[in-house]
Amino acid sequence: MAGRINDDDVKAVRDAVPIDAVVSEYLQLRNAGGGNLKGLCPFHDEKSPSFQVSPSKGLFHCFGCQEGGDTIAFIRKIDHLSFSEAVERLAATAGITLRYEEGGYNPSNQRGERIRLVEAHKAAAQFYIEQLGSPEAEIGRKFLAERGFDQAAAAHFGVGYSPAGWDHLTRFLRGKGFTDKELLTSGLAQESRRNPIDRFRGRLMWPIRDVSGEVVGFGARKLRDDDNGPKYLNTPETPIYKKSQVLYGIDLAKKDIAKSSRAVVVEGYTDVMACHLAGVTTAIATCGTAFGGDHIKILRRLLMDNGSARVIFTFDGDAAGQKAALRAFEDDQKFAAETYIAIAPDNMDPCDLRLAKGDEAVADLVQPRTPLFEFAIRQIVGRYDLETPAGRAAALDEAAPIVARIKNVASQHEVAVQLAGILGILDTQFVVKRVAQLARWARDRGGKGPAPAQNRRQQYETAAPRAAAPGPALNLRSPAHRTERELLKLALQHPHLVSPAFDAYGIDEFTAPPYAAVRQCIQEAGGATDAPSDYLPAVMDSAPNDVVRALVTELAVEAIHARTVDEAYAGEQLVAVRRRAVDRRLLDIQGTLARLGQNGDPAQLAAVQNELWVLQQYGQALRNKGAAAL
Repeated sequence: MAGRINDDDVKAVRDAVPIDAVVSEYLQLRNAGGGNLKGLCPFHDEKSPSFQVSPSKGLFHCFGCQEGGDTIAFIRKIDHLSFSEAVERLAATAGITLRYEEGGYNPSNQRGERIRLVEAHKAAAQFYIEQLGSPEAEIGRKFLAERGFDQAAAAHFGVGYSPAGWDHLTRFLRGKGFTDKELLTSGLAQESRRNPIDRFRGRLMWPIRDVSGEVVGFGARKLRDDDNGPKYLNTPETPIYKKSQVLYGIDLAKKDIAKSSRAVVVEGYTDVMACHLAGVTTAIATCGTAFGGDHIKILRRLLMDNGSARVIFTFDGDAAGQKAALRAFEDDQKFAAETYIAIAPDNMDPCDLRLAKGDEAVADLVQPRTPLFEFAIRQIVGRYDLETPAGRAAALDEAAPIVARIKNVASQHEVAVQLAGILGILDTQFVVKRVAQLARWARDRGGKGPAPAQNRRQQYETAAPRAAAPGPALNLRSPAHRTERELLKLALQHPHLVSPAFDAYGIDEFTAPPYAAVRQCIQEAGGATDAPSDYLPAVMDSAPNDVVRALVTELAVEAIHARTVDEAYAGEQLVAVRRRAVDRRLLDIQGTLARLGQNGDPAQLAAVQNELWVLQQYGQALRNKGAAAL
């Protein structure tokens, strides 16, 4: 085991690396007066800066979460390092050779895991860069050239090439003293029958760096038709690489993001390259995952949440891009910055746009365009027929909660007026009041959005009284919700038609929170099978509050939408609800299989595949046999 680092060397490291220089690699610092600097704390979520750095003392302290210490403590905390690893990291930055009290110079194979994995990635990145000039990599150079990237561009972004052989990188890194265990842990190699082999083979390679500039992973692009892998293959989750916590290009963009208070979020590696080469040096991208909360935290620390901060998303205009934009809007209110979306003509991404129309077109594209909330609203409203009163009402019910989430009251009112115009509703004040009512309900719930599935009943229990508009207050306009409503009406009005199958339906088969609450009431009242004469009063007595009780009454008296209310019609509703539940579970299982991949635990894979097969058979039976398969 390595010896303790010499105390004098620790002091030398602490003195040699200014704390403000280190902290500035992770967040934007501004003058706080008295020689101190301030920024948004990287260790807890906050809206105003309580994190302060004293360069003269070499210390930091957060008055919000009470974290504090010197440069070494900061590095340990933010990068999850041991004391020795943090000192070694800073020593490497300062060019200081460390001495160890027990055993002399620290052998490389005894150094901290993170340090070793980062060094392996650094060596791999250089290896890939050198390989890009080889004859075999001609296909990769051609790929770059066809997208407008010359040799200088490739060098600027560290683009490289992984040879097509089985173990070129593995043998190279072994020669550098890295063990097989380190190569497997790093994700640079993978298990084979005999020895580890390269994970990336015959691909164009982009190094993925963290905010401090260290290579922690790679993105690999397929080049050949005989490559059966995915188009893009990223480093798997490792001790130093978490895809939800890295942004490609952040190391190059962070200073300009902090300086301009603007960030541009694009979809891929070549889009980041195209933007930077076109002068949009604030462009970054996620690495094979959706833009989420951890990415927002990274940007917020750089943007400093000042009033002029802007984040522009450049998603494609196709269905997938629209879906990504709506998903990004889910986290929109976590920003203090204004968020926008920009879609290029003909749905071109920035890389294609640069090729077709030049750098100026890319620079013009990312000038703030449509506010993200407006884009989200128009996407939602576009699903409905606004020529009919029912279509306008349904669109309002789904769009109003979106507007209600805008925190600034003045902006919320202005957008509500815009929504009325988009919908063609002449009574603007009706829309404004509806939005304000939903905003109050959200505040009453502590500012939280819709609850997860397991908390549906709790959500509906705490809901405020419904508006005077007919039907439940929440959005229940989807086909699934209509079917769930119809089945509950049957269970309340004609329990004998849906029994005994209905009582086997789980609460989670009802996706609308109000309907899940009613299903729970029926279950607590004893179920629909052999319903006694006081069945309805018992269901109402089981309701947790007046809101749910009123919905039970409403469903018990509302007309059933069928000319003939019989077992056949009841069976159709039972099957429809169950089939949707099966389809949802199938999607979950397919997602689980995708996450497990080929290298998952064999027993777990077998269990998941078996469940998938059983559900597929059940779903087929429901389609072929209908209610007889229940």
